[in-house]
Amino acid sequence: MQSVLPAISANQFATVMSLRPNLISWFLGSGASAASGIPTGYSMITDFKARIFCRENNISRREVDTGDPVWVQRIASFFRTTCILPPEGDPTEYATAFEAVYPHERLRRQYIDDAIAKGTPAFGHRVLGSLMAARKTDCVFTTNFDSLIEEAAQTASALLPAKQQSRPTVAALDSADRAVRSLKESDWPLVAKLHGDYQSEDIKNTNAELAAQDVRMRHVLIEACQRFGMVFVGYSGRDASVMEALTSVLTKTPPFPNGLFWVAQSASKLLPEVTLFLENARSAGVDVSVVECRTFDELAADVIKQVDLPPVLQDHVMAGRSEARLIPVNLPTAEARRFPVLRLSALPVVAVPRTARRIILENATTSPAARTMVKDAKSRAIVAANGRELAAFGNDAEILAALQPLGPKISGTIELDAVNESWVRGLIYDALVEALSRHRPLRARRQRSGHSLVIIGPREGEEPGKVQWRDRALSSLRKAYGTSLTGTVPTLDFPFQEGVFLKLEYVSGQWWCGFEPHTFVDIPRARETAADKSEATVASPLEKPFARRGGDPAGDWRRERWAQRYNGNWARIIDAWALLLTEGADGKVRAFGLDPGSGIDAEFLVSSITAWSRPGNHHGYFERSR
Repeated sequence: MQSVLPAISANQFATVMSLRPNLISWFLGSGASAASGIPTGYSMITDFKARIFCRENNISRREVDTGDPVWVQRIASFFRTTCILPPEGDPTEYATAFEAVYPHERLRRQYIDDAIAKGTPAFGHRVLGSLMAARKTDCVFTTNFDSLIEEAAQTASALLPAKQQSRPTVAALDSADRAVRSLKESDWPLVAKLHGDYQSEDIKNTNAELAAQDVRMRHVLIEACQRFGMVFVGYSGRDASVMEALTSVLTKTPPFPNGLFWVAQSASKLLPEVTLFLENARSAGVDVSVVECRTFDELAADVIKQVDLPPVLQDHVMAGRSEARLIPVNLPTAEARRFPVLRLSALPVVAVPRTARRIILENATTSPAARTMVKDAKSRAIVAANGRELAAFGNDAEILAALQPLGPKISGTIELDAVNESWVRGLIYDALVEALSRHRPLRARRQRSGHSLVIIGPREGEEPGKVQWRDRALSSLRKAYGTSLTGTVPTLDFPFQEGVFLKLEYVSGQWWCGFEPHTFVDIPRARETAADKSEATVASPLEKPFARRGGDPAGDWRRERWAQRYNGNWARIIDAWALLLTEGADGKVRAFGLDPGSGIDAEFLVSSITAWSRPGNHHGYFERSR
């Protein structure tokens, strides 16, 4: 079973780093320069694809707006049916696309020059540059061609008295000896540019150029990984040579002695190669964490709260903050029209559980681990762990049996504050999904990014009574959709089911269950061949390959299925889902329907009347006759 990578917040990372900031080096990818106005690797791929699409279809580049979803879909469909580029998400996609558009090194250099000319150091660069100037960060590696980080460090250093100034040593491919000397003599701070500098003669962009790392720079990177911990920011892991060098560190002693931190929106957004690297690092005994943070600037904002800087540098950093985006506005004062003009697919949750079972554990655990134990024991329960304390809904005896290795003991109940406690909100969200699927022909699909409910289709050999019950329960939905609710995708033969994405949100002092109708298609995962399995048994686990990922093969079919459903269809579909999700005694739904005294159930009161919205002020649009 695939292990779950530990995740921490940016604030937690900042707390760890503040203890010994010099023990952690930094690795910056193109995403770290996004706020500076320099295109990221992903945006460059989008631009390259658009240029190739226009070239192959004889279309003017000015006619294509890569921010328009229509053009995005057209371009994606084009590349799914051609062999010009690797599949979307492939590590070689960037380099292949770059070389396909600009086959000559001179042209690629000019493109990079033009892109870098747009950039100025952002808040994150100011923070990291100030840390280097204050001698709190020793080493920064980057695959970027821009000079933003060294400019930020030099600017910050110039603000200090002459005796306290610390200007960085900058080493690119044509000056790698500087990096070797800096490492050998511990002459910090160092900025090592693994792919070269935009002013260098040598830069790395294509697959051939990225396949092998400069021997000297590779040595410096590996040695630094044995001296420091490392935090990766804005780096996708697409460079084969860099990932190979990082992976080789895991065979040495000690690898990343002060931790390995990979900044990403979530672990699910990481490329397979990065996930494999982090899992192997954990296996090698490295303290690995995925730092869940959206941008370099947001991470830097948390870091600067924890790390002390000289006052002049602190003022310099804070002067680079963005202006407040919230400004006072005058609210409309005209009376709103009473008739609702917009219907929302959201149901008021009038009442949510206020208490859950409290269970004290002899051995601390995490929520994912506790859920796995409950699932393996086939116990119908909802749990959330907080160290040695656990909150649960379900049968007490079954929960205690499932958690027996942790030494569980019932300790009354725990008050739930879902408004202010995120872990409580997650517990109640899980319970709501369970309750809405109970006694309905629906199956819950739980994912970290959000849960959903899908319709259970007919099964071979099913009892006639159950078939009739399901047909009655789904009659309104079937009429609203006007098509089958389950089946297989034509030509692809993939199973599909209609369903809804579910959300639990607290808005304007009220809990709401949002539901978004969607057609779910079960796309089979790539299977290992016999050759793959035999190779996996021989090769090192650090070298196990990942299958390439492609696009959504059922995307076009799904879009066509929904394209002709207009307001009237949507209104009927929302009606039918609202009825199905709320039918029951007094609108109450329960997660398990426990016998009295056997445990604590999660009971919700859900209204069948969806939310409506109306304009905040009058407009001539609402006086139209058609």
